[in-house]
Amino acid sequence: MAAPGRCSVSAAFWEHLRHLGLQDFPCGLGSWNKSRFDACTRPRKGQPGLGADPAGQEEAMPLGDESPEALMELLSDWHSPWALPTDCSPQDQHLREMAVLAPELVRGSRIFQVLRSLRIVGKGVEEVDDGLLQLQQLEELILSANQISSITSANLPRTLKVLELCCNAVADLQDLCAQPPPELQHLGLAYNRLCGPSQDKYLTADFWPNLVSLDLSFNNFTDLLGLVSQLSSLQKLRVLVLQGNPLALIPTYRGFLVDSLPKLSILDDVHIGPDERHQFHGLARQPELIRSEARVVVSIGEIKGVPDPSARQLLEVGSEAPVITYSYCVMYKFAEGEEIEDGSSTEVTKIHQHPVVATLDVDSSAGNTKETKGQQEPAAMEDPKAHSEKIFVTPGKPWADTIDCSYRKEHTAKDLVGLKSYLASGTIISVMEEKVLSWPVDADPEENAGMKGKARRVLQKDDAKVPVPRDKQKKKKEKPCELRSDPPIRRTLGTRRVTLETLLATENLVATVCDFGILITEQPLQPPSLEEKVRSDRKKGKDKSKKPKAERESQASQKTTASAKGKRKNKDSAEVEEGRGLQPVPLTVQFQMQLLQWPSAAGTQSQESVATAVGKAQ
Repeated sequence: MAAPGRCSVSAAFWEHLRHLGLQDFPCGLGSWNKSRFDACTRPRKGQPGLGADPAGQEEAMPLGDESPEALMELLSDWHSPWALPTDCSPQDQHLREMAVLAPELVRGSRIFQVLRSLRIVGKGVEEVDDGLLQLQQLEELILSANQISSITSANLPRTLKVLELCCNAVADLQDLCAQPPPELQHLGLAYNRLCGPSQDKYLTADFWPNLVSLDLSFNNFTDLLGLVSQLSSLQKLRVLVLQGNPLALIPTYRGFLVDSLPKLSILDDVHIGPDERHQFHGLARQPELIRSEARVVVSIGEIKGVPDPSARQLLEVGSEAPVITYSYCVMYKFAEGEEIEDGSSTEVTKIHQHPVVATLDVDSSAGNTKETKGQQEPAAMEDPKAHSEKIFVTPGKPWADTIDCSYRKEHTAKDLVGLKSYLASGTIISVMEEKVLSWPVDADPEENAGMKGKARRVLQKDDAKVPVPRDKQKKKKEKPCELRSDPPIRRTLGTRRVTLETLLATENLVATVCDFGILITEQPLQPPSLEEKVRSDRKKGKDKSKKPKAERESQASQKTTASAKGKRKNKDSAEVEEGRGLQPVPLTVQFQMQLLQWPSAAGTQSQESVATAVGKAQ
């Protein structure tokens, strides 16, 4: 019996039958179908299903008798109000058809004798109670997308051949394996909470001697060697799905499974051919190559759409810095749990230990950017995932129409569970701008303006009195000016999230172009508009009428020059209008992440040596 307050399979089953309406029109033994099953009447010749009822009986049936064909058409026609939704199970459609053709078989407890498949999906079921034992012919039980955390195998019919428990909360297989159905051929446990090695021992032929298909995808199995040693006892296993588990991120994952399970036909929905078996032949005899780590290569290519910073320098009002330099880089997050070697070309910091990044304003809109100094500041806003991710920054590059980062880094992740969580949630890509102000060493920034003007006046006076020899002038020009740089001012130009879920499935490469939109930049001060000029000219015209005749004649002589200038202004305005018609380029970044996999058993040693060499070079 089901525990009080918990939704059981039996309760969901009866509610599902009520929803199917097996006793309501056009199903069941109602007056609309009674004549077909009345032993006192016989169908008329050429009119199957129509009965010769006594006179007056037709008046008691407002709908009249209907033929089985007409009733079946009401069930199958999409425009009929009695038709089932297109996503209903074949078993539901079969039951409704049976309720028309043989309604006495689906009344009361008789339905238990004919039901072979039961599909209860997304009904909030928490418990598999003993009510299922009444379904003595049940072969298929689908309980996906419910809230089942444990299953008592004694409550499962012994006739079961398919048990699907995808998207539940199963964390332990002990109760399920106490008295498992002996004829089970498919067991689906995808998207649950199973993790090894404590659960590996329940996946053997001792519990599932006839298992042909096993789906363990998107759980938290990490021990590849231990799991394969248990699965090897399943002699009838032909289909295996393990993608989405942390162990599937290991470079030798697929090759080791293919060589260790020679009778397997399909792995992760991909057929295993003879060429692939030959390709990985012998890998099962090299368990020392199976390391609990994953290798991921991140590549960042071209940046486009960054506005020219020289236009913004016109707005640096009051800035007396002799040198202003701009550089651009890309920042991305990667999972925690890798060994960082010295001499890395990238900036590697933890989120909660990086005061510069912690104060960056990461806005989803590309036009909203804020600046922040690079000095030590408290991390006011700490990322809740700060303990599980690190930040990597590409080397800064100067501005260009197309900034080529040419960045490639191989990450070795030791924490496979953390890497799986990182790939499931995706990564954050940000384009950063860094501005550095440099000042002369011999003066403070605040004194530079006064010093420049004073020095210029002194030089002008001295030059007027005493000529400076040319050789000394050259020496002055060649003398380098030492500069002192302020802390960099960093600005976030754009931020986007990149989805990486496909790396947990059969794909091993994600290549995309991150589009941050068009940046809205400040414009330099523009000269007076044409309307303002017209207004000023009109005001001057009023003053002109009051002027003496001689002065008006002198001004008239300048009309030719004014007309020529007017033509030139019209040409310039036309060029400006043409420039306004150009479409701005959105800010984009080429991003790629690849999960490394060994291509063959023979190449594992060479792959290992090459990967080590690449890691040392970086």
